[in-house]
Amino acid sequence: MKSRIPLLCSSAFAILAAQPALAQDAPASPPPETQSGDIVVTAQFREQRLQDTPLAITAVNSEMLEARSQTDISQVASQAPSVTLKPQGAAFGPSLAANIRGVGQYDFNPALEPGVGLYVDDVYYATLTGSIFDLLDLERVEILRGPQGTLAGRNSIGGAVKLYSQRPEGSNTGSITAAYGSRDRVDLRGSFDFNITDGLDARIAGVAKRQDGYVQRLDFGCVYPTGGPATLPADAPLNAGAPINPAVGGIPARLPSGSDCVVADEGEVDYMGLRGQVRWRPTDTIDINIIGDYTIDDRWQVGSVLLETYYPNGVLASPRFPLPANPPYNTATNPTRDINPFGPGIAYDTRFVCGPYCNFASYTNEPDTTWPIRDQADGRIKFEGWGVSGQIDWDVAETVQLVSITAYREYTSNFSNDNDTSPMAHSLGYGPLTFEFFSQELRLNGTFGSNEEINYTVGAYYSDQQSVYTSFQGLRGSGLRFVQSDPVDLTSKAVFANVSWTPIDDLTLNGGIRYTEEDKTYTYSRKNPEGGVAGPPLTALDGLVGEASAEHVDYRLALQYRWSDEFMTYAQYSTGFKGGGVNPRPFFPQQVLPFGPETLESFELGFKSDFWDRRVRLNVAGFFSNYNDIQLTLTNCTVQAGAGFGAPCALPVNAGNADVKGIEVETTITPIDGLLIDAAAAFLDFDYKEFASFDTPAGPVSVGGPTNINAPQFGDYPAFTPRWKWSIGAQYAIQLGGGAGSLTPRIDVAYQGDLHTNPINRDSNLIEGYTLANARLTWRNDKEDLEFALEVSNLFDEYYYLTINDQTTGGQGYTNAQPGRPREWAVSVKKKF
Repeated sequence: MKSRIPLLCSSAFAILAAQPALAQDAPASPPPETQSGDIVVTAQFREQRLQDTPLAITAVNSEMLEARSQTDISQVASQAPSVTLKPQGAAFGPSLAANIRGVGQYDFNPALEPGVGLYVDDVYYATLTGSIFDLLDLERVEILRGPQGTLAGRNSIGGAVKLYSQRPEGSNTGSITAAYGSRDRVDLRGSFDFNITDGLDARIAGVAKRQDGYVQRLDFGCVYPTGGPATLPADAPLNAGAPINPAVGGIPARLPSGSDCVVADEGEVDYMGLRGQVRWRPTDTIDINIIGDYTIDDRWQVGSVLLETYYPNGVLASPRFPLPANPPYNTATNPTRDINPFGPGIAYDTRFVCGPYCNFASYTNEPDTTWPIRDQADGRIKFEGWGVSGQIDWDVAETVQLVSITAYREYTSNFSNDNDTSPMAHSLGYGPLTFEFFSQELRLNGTFGSNEEINYTVGAYYSDQQSVYTSFQGLRGSGLRFVQSDPVDLTSKAVFANVSWTPIDDLTLNGGIRYTEEDKTYTYSRKNPEGGVAGPPLTALDGLVGEASAEHVDYRLALQYRWSDEFMTYAQYSTGFKGGGVNPRPFFPQQVLPFGPETLESFELGFKSDFWDRRVRLNVAGFFSNYNDIQLTLTNCTVQAGAGFGAPCALPVNAGNADVKGIEVETTITPIDGLLIDAAAAFLDFDYKEFASFDTPAGPVSVGGPTNINAPQFGDYPAFTPRWKWSIGAQYAIQLGGGAGSLTPRIDVAYQGDLHTNPINRDSNLIEGYTLANARLTWRNDKEDLEFALEVSNLFDEYYYLTINDQTTGGQGYTNAQPGRPREWAVSVKKKF
């Protein structure tokens, strides 16, 4: 795939060969806002005011991102209705759970497709790993809600998140920002735009940030040398102070006596990113922009806390229920002592619930010397990736433009996880992941008609990706220990067309169609630590090949009418799909089964308005969607025949259908000069209508319903989907006068309703609703080239969870969570030059 990189150069030379025949003026790079304050977006492949675009879009410019103290993409979701973007927990590495309007994906496995399209400078990012983008030197962020099958294309069934960088202008200007804050937080970021020679400009931007963690990983034997407490810590998040099973025997300390017993500060930040651009405009009709970027993220694992422990027979090892004598953690072939590296008699119970910001994870598999992964599974995350892309805009004629976007990306991710978050040797994993991706997109944009009443785009897209997920797994609860190294190849091809027609003033019809074809090949490898084939039941999987292919057509039709300069209404029908595949985590050959794409048909009505002399903006969208062939992962493949097919199991299936409906409101209000109020709210109703039942080589499998407790039920909500969500923010610029500059206080408050982190909704994966507040105070000088700011996040020190890893449904016997960051402060200084 690396040999395709020269296409970036060859495409440029092909365009330049035609340059003497060109004479038209190329449009200037779109500004983030028009003079009237409207953000300009390109969601329909051309520049339009946000208020003229018949789509539900949250658009945020760089000034607002800074005012809200937002530095990565997950934070932007707080003010976007029906959008959830969450950094994932330890089991899924440096990845993002992305969900819009109840549709998305939270599993990082590169063999599975995201349900929300993620784009940087119109380049598609094909995996959730590495998608927690830093908001480095951006012009704007566009979040498109609802299926974008004809516009954004691949896997944008829930919507799309698009980031656009500041382009080089040759202005010889720049800025640098430095911040210091809680737990020795240090952020440095800057950018510089400069002219090289006539028609050739460049821009460089960089960020380096680090901060100590907020969750302590403690050495249990050091904290409790006598074996453990008789009660839970008083500040434990659940059932504080209740009696628990007393310890039997001690767990040896790893750290020396008299130390602070802290092994690591998890949840730390240690990140660096660089982006360089070279923009060449050899003629008035050719604009070539080449972008290169590099990212490294090297830190301790995200902070996790153990909530409760369970047993596969349904008994909860928690203070809410008495612990049975000699608890049967597993079957006779895998007794309790198999997960206990320190001798029999030490139960895996809530003695290991440490507290709200600590855990006792050991990252050990002792005394199992046949499974030597301890050196690799050290509790750290490392992500290193780079990419290069080139966009060529060529004005072929006065009303015709050709756009070429070529990109290549690759990354390596290494992360380990001690899933049980305890000193026991229960579930230890290490997962190197490599990924390569090439894409090419061509668009022909044009207008015709006496008043340019028709705008059109026709285009084609091609991508080729290769991933290898190598996973060292020691799952003592199921007795499985193996090394997998599974190459997955995927090619995707599409052609598309979109047209906008204004037959009479103020009435516009928008239509689109896209045809997509995908092919996937999975090759399974299951080895033992010495390199030989893994033992049963994994033996028959080694060398097995699974294949899947699909084709799909998406449509869009939107009617919009502008009743006045202040009020526009629209009605839209649109579709989208998320690609299928083959089970990436089989434990038996019978589980190597394909699953098909999931599809969405959405009907949307909305209006966009500006009134009170444009001091109030109010945009409202209501939608109803038919969500079909929903992809869910079964954790228990119960069958009527075929012993050995039921468990363990992690089988993606097309589980059934649902209806989704909701309403979204966004507003900005400027009641007086200098005062800005912005707010958003969303309500979403998700209703499963039916669950699937289908045959497998081992027998029939049924999904959902009251008879299958290991599958979603009627009334369940998809993962990371709150029913209610709202936010409000306000800022006021106070002019100090006398050359003293200005002072701008700002406060943001955001509420997220109850949500579950697993499609199988249980109390063990429920994150209760919470409200967070952030504040910022900014001083700027009169020239506005120097500013100082004080920011406080989580102002009221709310304790909440970002994710919960619920392994009770899979029979592993525990639940852990990733707490959100506590209250933090920072001071920063920014200088423009």
